[in-house]
Amino acid sequence: MKHLYISQLPQLCTYLLLCCLLFTVACKQDSKTPSDPASKKETVKSPTKETKTADPKVNNKETTTPTSKSTNTSTSAADKETINIGVVTWGGYAGGQYFNAGFDANEDSRFFKDYGFKVQFKVIDDLAASREAFKNGEVDFLWATIDALPTEIEGLQAEEPQVVFQADWSRGGDAIVVSKGINTVKDLKGKKVAVALMSPSHSFLLWLLENSGLKATDVEVVEVPSAVDAAAAFKSKNVDAAVVWSPDDEDCVKSVKGAKVLKSTRTEKHIIADVFLAKKAFLNANKDRVRQLFEGWMKGAAEINSNEVNKRKAAKILAAGLNMPEPFCYKAINNVRLCTYGDNMNFFGLGKDYKGVTGEQLYGRMSQKYKSLGYAKNPKSWPFISDPSIVSGINLKGAAGQEAE
Repeated sequence: MKHLYISQLPQLCTYLLLCCLLFTVACKQDSKTPSDPASKKETVKSPTKETKTADPKVNNKETTTPTSKSTNTSTSAADKETINIGVVTWGGYAGGQYFNAGFDANEDSRFFKDYGFKVQFKVIDDLAASREAFKNGEVDFLWATIDALPTEIEGLQAEEPQVVFQADWSRGGDAIVVSKGINTVKDLKGKKVAVALMSPSHSFLLWLLENSGLKATDVEVVEVPSAVDAAAAFKSKNVDAAVVWSPDDEDCVKSVKGAKVLKSTRTEKHIIADVFLAKKAFLNANKDRVRQLFEGWMKGAAEINSNEVNKRKAAKILAAGLNMPEPFCYKAINNVRLCTYGDNMNFFGLGKDYKGVTGEQLYGRMSQKYKSLGYAKNPKSWPFISDPSIVSGINLKGAAGQEAE
């Protein structure tokens, strides 16, 4: 038998080789055959929730942008439960960001846990880019300051913006630094003052000059793009005074011998008020949700105002969201008054015994001032650009920390 097997070995090898070839061809043919329709779907890698893009309009800062495209009516259908809020690098929005447990939309947010919707904070430091984002529906809410709003309200008229609630009062975030020999606001007469025009810095300067019996023309205004540039002009000794932000005021004083802070919003308390705008159409379609947003924000603000541990927690949230050092963010929160429900009642003229500055008074005064200087043509009056129904539509009276200052 062994001898017979060996003699047939060549034929056997040929046979096995032929079988292997036939099997290979059959496998390839089978792979080309359409599979069951139920298994025909391609496996598509789902996109991550967010991508980071470097936007040249935002001072080359890295900006977090959702992958889903926004529609002109605001949030997209794919993410209709998310409210998008446009903010800048500022400590005054900490109440909402703290309540949201961060800047990004997330399910740990108390907005989501308590009210069933998500909130996304979008940092857009470039003014023009932020306004464009509001117009095209990328953000549902947009920051503004009531003092400077008259200079830009006409450019937003197509969106029918409404002032919905107040987030903060500046309390040291804005200051005027002066060189040696300037001791009062009246001493600014004839001096060079660096300031960003039609901005909160400009409003602060105009307010102080008027309260001291001076006109805008009594000082030589040196126009700069921003408060940061104003600080640079002062440190270069190109001007006698500058309207700057904190902590640049401290840096200016250290850099220029004999310099000091002449005035700041820590003592001039009711000049710069940060508010949020929403389109009238969005507001009318989402009033209950907007009231819930306001209510949660006020709860967050009260918790930060009344508890140091919560303030430190808020600083951590801002540090992560703004990509800034935590001490900077802690100081930024201390440079504002985070407004409460009681503060908002007063701001909208709903507080019966309140005798201080209201939003209407501040807006009206600055409208006249900017109009007289040619920076505003015919800004609409307060009743046409504000909606107090959000503030009046909730009741936090008596709740811890919700009293007015």
